[in-house]
Amino acid sequence: MFIYLQLLKESFYFAIKSLRDNKLRTFLSLLGVTVGIFSIISVLAAVDSLNRSIQESLSGLDKNMINVSKFSFAPTEVPRWQRLNFPQFTYQEFEYLKREVPNAEVVVYEFFGLNSAIKYNGKTISSIAVQATSAGVEQITDIRIEKGRFYNDAEANSGAPVLVLGNELAEQLFAGEDPIDKELRVFGRRLNVIGVLKKYGGMGGGPDNNAYMPANFVRNFMNTGPQGIPSGIVFKPKKNVDMAEFESVLKQKIRSYRGLKPDEIDNFFLNKISSLTAMIDETIGMMNLVGWIIGGFSILVGGFGIANIMFVSVKERTNLIGVQKSLGAKNEFILFQFLFEAVLLAIIGGLLGLLLVWLLSFVIPHLTEEFTFVLSFKNVAIGLGISLVVGLLSGILPASSASRLNPVEAIRTGQ
Repeated sequence: MFIYLQLLKESFYFAIKSLRDNKLRTFLSLLGVTVGIFSIISVLAAVDSLNRSIQESLSGLDKNMINVSKFSFAPTEVPRWQRLNFPQFTYQEFEYLKREVPNAEVVVYEFFGLNSAIKYNGKTISSIAVQATSAGVEQITDIRIEKGRFYNDAEANSGAPVLVLGNELAEQLFAGEDPIDKELRVFGRRLNVIGVLKKYGGMGGGPDNNAYMPANFVRNFMNTGPQGIPSGIVFKPKKNVDMAEFESVLKQKIRSYRGLKPDEIDNFFLNKISSLTAMIDETIGMMNLVGWIIGGFSILVGGFGIANIMFVSVKERTNLIGVQKSLGAKNEFILFQFLFEAVLLAIIGGLLGLLLVWLLSFVIPHLTEEFTFVLSFKNVAIGLGISLVVGLLSGILPASSASRLNPVEAIRTGQ
């Protein structure tokens, strides 16, 4: 056992000396592996960070929830021209379905895609996303109140002019001033602030930059009929409900209300949150695959570069190999000597690539606060593992050829 440890130690020292004596060659060999590891790990880390941000934003949603609207959240075979002619969901349909669909714990009507400028005391913030919903939205989404409260059933049903602000939006408008009971102008109309959400953070700001108001308030001045602004209904089924049966009943109720004949297609889509998360997972997987492909080519070039340099190194040290073998060095010693050099090259290149990714994780937060870039231990381990494998594969042939050299011929050739 001690002999093998000594062999590994001496092989390591030989490899370090060789790399130190050939700095330019070492640098060129490192370059390919460094770029490859940087490409792979930066993409993996970015995708992991993106996935973490998305999962956090979806963590407050029940995976069994169903969003019903004229829009499909996933690819569909229904032609675009036909989808454009589908009617929007009206408030009357919402009331009918809320009453007729059994086993629904919460049913919420909402308008989406609304934007408006918000004005307060001479200050204007444009293009703010406005979430106009019925009562109960706080039961199906991750609504967390920091100040005040959310609008209640009575306010939602009557269309009261009340508003709940996202944390960053409130900070921009009031800059430390208490926003509760302050009057704002949204859509050119006066509303009172009754609540402010807690800070969420994450990519896109999420609810931090949104404003919430009752859907019935919007219905007072906008076209919310079948050809009106985009709308939908969200259903949160009760626990332990047979989802297939629930969807079947829901679809039948909508078709019945709209008077669709048996041979007519659905003019609406049932978008399941579980299907959305599955689609996100598939997209994340594709992004990871693209990262591996891009980085794989760089790693391949780096591996060939290391192999080429190692063959040159064997050629240059042929005489030394002959002398070592004539003095009793075994084939294993020569093999480990060159193999260690190749592995060391690859690992140093991998560490440099990881260092660049680590530096990137500090730079990105300064460029944008909306995206948190995290280099996880898993990705560090992947980077080092790839480096090790590349070093072994690139060095095995040169090291093997060096270990099989005949000592007499090696000394004669090297002279």
